[in-house]
Amino acid sequence: MLFRTAVGDDLDRLLGCVVDESVSWAHPDRLLSFLESGNYRYDHIWLALDEDTGDILARAVWWGFPGGRPLALDCIHVHPSVRDRVALAAELLERGHAAFGDRPAYHVFLSEGWREDPKATAGLGWRKEAAARAGLTDELERLRLAWTADEVVPEPSDRLVFRGDDDDEAFVAAFRRVAEGTLDHTTRTALRTMTPEEQARQDVADYREMPGDRSWWRLAYSAADGSLVGVALPSANNAGPVVGYLGVVPEHRGHGYVDDLLGEITRSHAERGVERIAADTDLGNVPMVKAFERAGYRTFAVRLVLSAG
Repeated sequence: MLFRTAVGDDLDRLLGCVVDESVSWAHPDRLLSFLESGNYRYDHIWLALDEDTGDILARAVWWGFPGGRPLALDCIHVHPSVRDRVALAAELLERGHAAFGDRPAYHVFLSEGWREDPKATAGLGWRKEAAARAGLTDELERLRLAWTADEVVPEPSDRLVFRGDDDDEAFVAAFRRVAEGTLDHTTRTALRTMTPEEQARQDVADYREMPGDRSWWRLAYSAADGSLVGVALPSANNAGPVVGYLGVVPEHRGHGYVDDLLGEITRSHAERGVERIAADTDLGNVPMVKAFERAGYRTFAVRLVLSAG
C-alpha cells in the first residue's frame, strides 16, 4: 500500500470516491468548490493507494482557510472492501498529523436524532474509533441552529450601545475578558495550552480569515455607565451568514445581555436582507442554547467534534 498526499492528477479518482453512509463527507461538488477556493489543498489530502492498481483505498481531507494551515478534518473514507477500515483510517490520519505537526479536530456533521439512525451510528462508529487511535479522543457535541427571515427581527437594545473599532487590539482585549470563566468548551480547551493573550489573538486572527466583513464587528458598552459589556461579531462562512462570536465580560453576566448581543448580530444580518443565519453552540452550554431558542433560532443538525484532549 502506498501512502502520499494527493496531486492534481488524482482529481478524477478523488471525485470517484462515494460515501454511502449517513455522515458528512467531501462530496464531488464540495471537493471541486473548496479546491477552487483554497479551503482544500492537494497537500492537505492524504491517500492510501493500492500499489498494483493505483485505486484509492482511503482518503482523508482536511479543511483550512485559503493559504493557511489545516484546521479541521473534513472527511475520512475507507473503501468497504478493506478488511480493517479502522486500522487503515488511523494510519492515514497519523501520517497526516505527522506531516502537519498538529492534530486538527475532526468535524462530523450529522442529522438531528442521529443516535436513532443505525446507518449513521454505524458510519460514525468506525470513524470515531480510528480518530481515537490517532489521538482525537475528546468528544464535543454541538447543536447547529438557524434563524430564518420568517422569524421576528429583534428590536435594538435600549441598554447597550454598539460601536465598531478598526483596531484589532480592542477586540483582542475584549475576547480575553470574555474568555474568563466561559462555558465554551473550545475556548476552555485552548486555554489549557495557550495563555489568555495567545488564545484571544488566535481567535481574532481566525475570525479575520472568515468571509464575513470585518466592518460588521461590534463592541457592546453599557448605556448607563459606558463600561464594556461584551462582543458581537456577525460573520459568514462558505455557506453564508453566521453568528460568528458573542460573549459577555464576567462582571456583566447574569443580566440577560446575551439576548441583546445575539439580537444585534441577528438584526445586523437581517438589515442586509439575509434570509438565513446559521449558528453553532455546545450542547452543554445551556444558557446559550436557551438564548438561541428565545431569539427564534431552531436546531436543524448536529456537529460532532473529535479533538486531541
